[in-house]
Amino acid sequence: MQITNVTAWIVESALAEPYTIAYEVVDRTANVFVRVETNRGVVGYGCATPDLEVTGETADKTLEVLNGAVRDVLLRKDPLRLNRRLADVEPLLVGQPSALAAVDMCLHDILGKVANLPLWVLLGGFRRRIITAATVGILPEAETVERSKELRRLGFRALKLKGGNDVELDIARVLKVREALGSAVQLRFDANQGYSVSQSLHFVEGTLTAGLDLIEQPTSRDHPERLGQVTQKASIPVMADESLLTLRDAFRIARGELADMVNIKLMKVGGLAKARRVDTVARAAGIESMVGCMDESALAIAAALHFSLSQENVIYADLDGHFDLVDDPADGAVIFEDGYLRPHEGSGLGWSPAEDRPR
Repeated sequence: MQITNVTAWIVESALAEPYTIAYEVVDRTANVFVRVETNRGVVGYGCATPDLEVTGETADKTLEVLNGAVRDVLLRKDPLRLNRRLADVEPLLVGQPSALAAVDMCLHDILGKVANLPLWVLLGGFRRRIITAATVGILPEAETVERSKELRRLGFRALKLKGGNDVELDIARVLKVREALGSAVQLRFDANQGYSVSQSLHFVEGTLTAGLDLIEQPTSRDHPERLGQVTQKASIPVMADESLLTLRDAFRIARGELADMVNIKLMKVGGLAKARRVDTVARAAGIESMVGCMDESALAIAAALHFSLSQENVIYADLDGHFDLVDDPADGAVIFEDGYLRPHEGSGLGWSPAEDRPR
């Protein structure tokens, strides 16, 4: 089998519900879709979600490298030699992890289609579905409660509240949401690097009665020792997110016992192959994993979902980035039912555009 063409294009989407986190307001996103064609008619799809703040990439630069240098390297090569192909393109994509993730998805999609297996089965097949959290951005207390109630009515069993700007207001918001929703909903909190060590510990103590599952990245990624100090003293699990970008970061977190959990995002680490390595390091260190996302198309969410379902060490999923995208070309690539996400039964990622589907 040989690759005969690689095509990338940008899809810009507004968010139906803009949201606020500790360092920015988000109201739109850009995804870069990738199509890899082969001489046997098998086509693989992937998606990059470049973010200047998180991954250091822009959509234009991602498009340029995928349609240029990456395409040139992949043409006439065997896509089934997946690790070889990733090794070919990785030197071209230093500092561009979401672009690498998109190529990785295409190759995995092709591999699954050739094997005639869903990717989650091909990668390990640990579970068939997983609960996903829905994210509530930084809002005033009353609006936070109303938004949480609305998400619960939509069927979500887990919520992640954003904060990090004002610890006292954050404590109050968490307690009010728990009071309003009761004990049936899982609650998580993400400070997005907004707290000091003392503020982090104050928040944890102030929300003990809310029974939070975890606190995510409370302190700055530029000072990893602070995250470790919170981890050592907090009475709930502490998760690293912005602190984890590479496999080396995973080793640092594990060696320094800087976190109890890690948030693995395909766009940050560079795709499924690298995510598996990061999860292996975490598991060896007794650190549990969550698979997270950014404001990604449902196609990228599908890849993250297949990874989540394949690995025993992944105990949480935060895969809601597609829900609010307006006019997502891959809408429907994953299935949400009763608080759970599950994939389609098709081979590979289980999705293709309408023009590629059997008639």
